[in-house]
Order: sequence, then structure tokens, then C-alpha cells
Amino acid sequence: MSIARVHWPEKVRSGEVFKVRLLIQHPMETGYLQDLTGKVVPRNIIQLLTCHLGNQEVFRIEPSSGISANPFFEFFLRATMTAEFKVQWVDDKGVKGQHLQILNVV
Repeated sequence: MSIARVHWPEKVRSGEVFKVRLLIQHPMETGYLQDLTGKVVPRNIIQLLTCHLGNQEVFRIEPSSGISANPFFEFFLRATMTAEFKVQWVDDKGVKGQHLQILNVV
């Protein structure tokens, strides 16, 4: 099960550019490592991660195996009104994750 954490400033003013920090708890297995018995650990990375503010997509990434476990992303955003911020992702095993958080704009 993957867990997401999203952080931004406590007070976001309308039209202000602010930093969004996003941490996804995920193993991001490359498919190159072996377990203690010598069996190859199957590849399991996030294939697609998207962030939406309201109905608008504001961030999208298709990570590769070069991204470490528990990937951390940082990007800048401008909001003009309070809206729902939604993070969605899917990995190689087909497991989907989602995190919802309200962005309050003052």
C-alpha cells in the first residue's frame, strides 16, 4: 500500500506562486536486485503520477527505474481559489493510489 504526503504553506494567497512538496511511500523496485534466496525481485515502479487542482492537471510525471524508493517531488503552483488537490498514481503491479487534500486560498 502506498501512502502520500503533501505539504504547502499554511497560508496561500490568491495568485501567489508557492511550493508543493509531495512524498510517495513506494518501494520503486528496479527489477535488478535479488532477495536473500537469490531470486530477482520483480520490477515495481510508479508508472504514472498526476496531480490535479480542481479539474485542472497541474503536475504529471512518468518516473523510470532511476527514481529511488519513496520518491519526493517538488514543484511550484499558482492557485486563485480554494479547491481540492488530488494526487493519483499507478504502479507496475496495477496498484492504484490516491490522496485528496483541500487547498485553502485566502
